[in-house]
Amino acid sequence: MRWMRAAGRGLLVLAVVLTGYVASGARADDGAVGGRGPLTLATAGDLTGYLGPLLEGWNRTHPGEKVTLVELPDSADETHAQMTTDLRGGDRSRFDVLNIDVAWTSEFAAAGWIRPLPRDRFPLKSFLPPVVDTATYDGRLYAVPYVTNAGLLLYRKDILAKEGVAPPRTWAELERDAKTIAPKYGLDGYAGQFLPYEGLTVNAAEAVYSAGGTILGDEGERVTVNSAAAREGIGFLARGVREGWIPAKALTYKEEESKQAFQDGRLLFLRNWPYAYVVASAKGSKVAGRIGAVPLPGPDGPGASVLGGSNLAVNTHARHPESAARLIAYLTSGPVQRKVLTRGALPPVRAALYDDPELVRRFPYLPTLRASVLAAAPRPKSPRYDQVSLVVQAVVHDALTGQETPESAVRRLARELAAVSAR
Repeated sequence: MRWMRAAGRGLLVLAVVLTGYVASGARADDGAVGGRGPLTLATAGDLTGYLGPLLEGWNRTHPGEKVTLVELPDSADETHAQMTTDLRGGDRSRFDVLNIDVAWTSEFAAAGWIRPLPRDRFPLKSFLPPVVDTATYDGRLYAVPYVTNAGLLLYRKDILAKEGVAPPRTWAELERDAKTIAPKYGLDGYAGQFLPYEGLTVNAAEAVYSAGGTILGDEGERVTVNSAAAREGIGFLARGVREGWIPAKALTYKEEESKQAFQDGRLLFLRNWPYAYVVASAKGSKVAGRIGAVPLPGPDGPGASVLGGSNLAVNTHARHPESAARLIAYLTSGPVQRKVLTRGALPPVRAALYDDPELVRRFPYLPTLRASVLAAAPRPKSPRYDQVSLVVQAVVHDALTGQETPESAVRRLARELAAVSAR
């Protein structure tokens, strides 16, 4: 959920959680919702201050179902740890509704922590199609998409214009420009989020996907990473660090650190979420008015982003599941989704908002983001996703630091992921 926190400051995250235990007669396996009452909403960080007013609007019109806002930690790993610890408490859980990282849906559903939801209760056909898949597990809907995200390549359009160069569409073009143009202006070439945490899993998956590979299949039961595409993708990143057009300091970057480097005018290219474009374009930024955004490049043309965002799910032991469902419907309604974008800088899941002329004028990256979301792929689906991510982080970090070759790293990934899947 670091990306969620990220979007909240322009960082992307919101972890929504509400208090409870199972209402009398409610069953966790039948998708039933019933029972109204107050809720507690926990968030990993609302640094733009947009969420409070949204909840005030809900509380004014739903006095018997008031929501109390509670914050969870900044870090995705810490938020995940606190949520799972709480959910393991069963009917002692504090949470009614959880706004979870899209990668956690399968894990939470497989563990029995969240209940199936009726598809006809929510406007799923109004959402961007790929986001709905992130809310399903084993063919059933276990959550409702709330915000989405896709990685973009941010670039210094003023510098590329001076050089008479178009934004890169391929890895070769990105590498060439990062090597030859960036040094002329005293800049580092390219960075993403390469510290060993969830962001590195995302960056590694995007490199593998862009090369045409995959990591897992069949809801995590089949390991597919041992491929030429995976070797090419991880090799591209490792070569960048080895040759220096990805600076060594990028191995310490998360979303915010990499955004700050770009915003301070120290990078020519940056892979980040759309919030970084918004913040870097704001008044007071050293690069305001001098940046652009395009889809992530790949080996032979535009690559593939990992689908980010968060989903709203109802705790199996929710005290007031009907109110929880009503709150989810409110937060995913058209008017509220518009405010999620305009006040929170969070990419909405409602497809129509990406074609709104007024919003496109205000957020010029929206058409690029829409295209990236439609072409994006989810992180590897697995009921043991936390373990999968830890393996990817550790192995890819060793490849980036030169402790393993890309070839040996991919073989190790296949072995260790197979061990996770067999547990």
